[in-house]
Amino acid sequence: QVQLVESGGGLVQAGGSLRLSCEDSLRTLSLYHIGWFRQAPGKEREFVAAISWSGDSTYYSDSVKGRFTISRDSAKITVYLRMNSLKPEDTAVYFCAADPRPTIYMEVTNWTYWGKGTLVTVSS
Repeated sequence: QVQLVESGGGLVQAGGSLRLSCEDSLRTLSLYHIGWFRQAPGKEREFVAAISWSGDSTYYSDSVKGRFTISRDSAKITVYLRMNSLKPEDTAVYFCAADPRPTIYMEVTNWTYWGKGTLVTVSS
């Protein structure tokens, strides 16, 4: 059973940067596509970025493209989300998700395993 744990959230000023990490205690992340999603207060959870199991393909929502970068470490134990030029509207709980199926989908319902999230707060 995949158990995802996110870390790296916190409070940052607008224009600042944070790096989120997603790990699995069993070190099986290399077997899954990994996605990052976020949920702001009162809003639905939304897709942010995804990376294929191989690391060869990445996908981003239009709202973060050019500012956020998703990557895997060389051992494929950890998946990172580097967030630059943060805006107050990026404030949300950020979740990582994993899925073993061949196709990467942006819809929340298509991801099998979820972490509990890490809070990112961007002050203006």
